[in-house]
Amino acid sequence: MSRIEHVYVNGEIVAADDARLSAFDGGISHGAGLFTTLRTYHGKPFRLPAHLARMRRSAERLALPMPSEDGEIDDAVRRLLRASGLGDARLRITITPGSVRAAAGDSPSPTVLITAQQAESYPPEFYRRGMTVCVSSFKQHKDDPTVGHKTVSYFSRLLALREAHRKHCGEAIWFTTDNHLAEGSISNIFVVRDETVLTPPVDTPLLPGIARAVVLEVCAALRITALEQPLTINHLLEADQVFLTNSIMEVMPVCRIERHAVGDEKVGDVTRRLHEGYRDVVWKECPPDA
Repeated sequence: MSRIEHVYVNGEIVAADDARLSAFDGGISHGAGLFTTLRTYHGKPFRLPAHLARMRRSAERLALPMPSEDGEIDDAVRRLLRASGLGDARLRITITPGSVRAAAGDSPSPTVLITAQQAESYPPEFYRRGMTVCVSSFKQHKDDPTVGHKTVSYFSRLLALREAHRKHCGEAIWFTTDNHLAEGSISNIFVVRDETVLTPPVDTPLLPGIARAVVLEVCAALRITALEQPLTINHLLEADQVFLTNSIMEVMPVCRIERHAVGDEKVGDVTRRLHEGYRDVVWKECPPDA
């Protein structure tokens, strides 16, 4: 992964090695806070307003502070991109409650940390031959207040990914405690059956991914039937095609679930068309400078 040279911290662009957070920051002491990861193309952030809107919904639900205006974060992102000189970048925006030692009655002053580094794509082989995934041994519970939100308390997801990597898999797929298909550790999941695209509904619960929303838009534009409905292990194992989405991988074909072959173990036509459609949206919204 490429080195991060500059970061944005609470209003300032600083050298990455000089960035400092309070030892009493709520993100460190309590694991409290939110983050989002997004791509820039040609120096333009893709769907930044949607990422910030999701963060605000989560902040309201979890009673976490956010900067008063999205413009503050938008300006910070653009300043950081100029400082880093990056066109195609991976951005991470992290917002925590700030110091937990604030005096009683003081208005919360959240910590805002933004990092940018050169975007590094997944291996081309994954897009040609499909990724191998596994089913996580962990389950997510509908009564967990953090499920469906991208919080900095992310260790369970990392543990599931470690488990996947030990099995030589690229992602770990989570089910709920009542055995409904939910999502990947870092992705949303779709299955294709008889040319129909199926994905679990947001109230499963799961993270309402920004790339997930783009794919559903592309389905509508291409007149591909897409349904959000509860899914089980049988839907996954009997699928003709399976693919994952997130802002970095975009649309990732899955051709193997551990030793189980998906369809004919080749990247399917619907998956390919949706990835091309996704890239068309990116090109339209983040065009290269004329």
